[in-house]
Amino acid sequence: MSSSGLPSTGMGTETGAIIAGPAARDAGLSRLRSAGLPLGLAAIVLVAWQLAVTLGHIPPVILPSPISIGKYIYERYDILLMHAVPTTLESAAGFVIASLLGVGLAILITYSEIAREALYPNLVFFQLIPKIALAPLFIIWLGIGSQSRIAFAVFIAFFPVVISTSAGFASVDRSMLRLCRALTANEWQIFSSVRFPAALPYIFSGMKIAITLAIIGVIIGEFITAQAGLGYLIIFATARADTEISMAAIVVLCVCGLLLYGLVALAESIANRFYSAETP
Repeated sequence: MSSSGLPSTGMGTETGAIIAGPAARDAGLSRLRSAGLPLGLAAIVLVAWQLAVTLGHIPPVILPSPISIGKYIYERYDILLMHAVPTTLESAAGFVIASLLGVGLAILITYSEIAREALYPNLVFFQLIPKIALAPLFIIWLGIGSQSRIAFAVFIAFFPVVISTSAGFASVDRSMLRLCRALTANEWQIFSSVRFPAALPYIFSGMKIAITLAIIGVIIGEFITAQAGLGYLIIFATARADTEISMAAIVVLCVCGLLLYGLVALAESIANRFYSAETP
């Protein structure tokens, strides 16, 4: 019986189930497609690689097969892990510093017209400088330790954070800002409740680029001078013409990069849920 005393036909429930059924299936197929297509393409590339090496009789010194690389990673994971730890930690440190510096500079540029006019052209100028050409100077200035590699990673990683964050702060609807000021909201309330939440997609877009650049900066530093790290291992193996070790180190480097990128994506998801939960 319905609340009005009339018998219920159940058509509303049945119609909802009919509508929800295809929608749920479409969502499931979309998720399966988004995961299956990249994995399927990667599998095709690996199989083609293996067949090309096997049927073409390519020497391992030129191009090892995926099976031999996987076997080396399985057998010598301890050595690879030992070199992966400093590379990952230095990349993470450079990324965090670059993100804090980039967001801080973006805030300064947004709220100070003098700072924007003074800093923005110089930031663009420094971005145009070939970064690899400056890597040896960081070694001279800061030594052969991790400080030089982290500083170089910060140097090449903070620019996309500054640019994207500044664009995010500038993208806020002006009418919304005027409304907040009309309601006597102070600048901190406007920033924390309006500007920052609106800029989150821009901030994390810049951070996703920055994490890849931070890894590149650390690897370049390890190429020049290092006694440990995946970059050092790649250079060491290349000098010995051991392509298998180099490829194994590159695979581990890709895995480390994916993990760091995944942490940034996870932080983005948490931030979006936090601010959406605060929205009435």
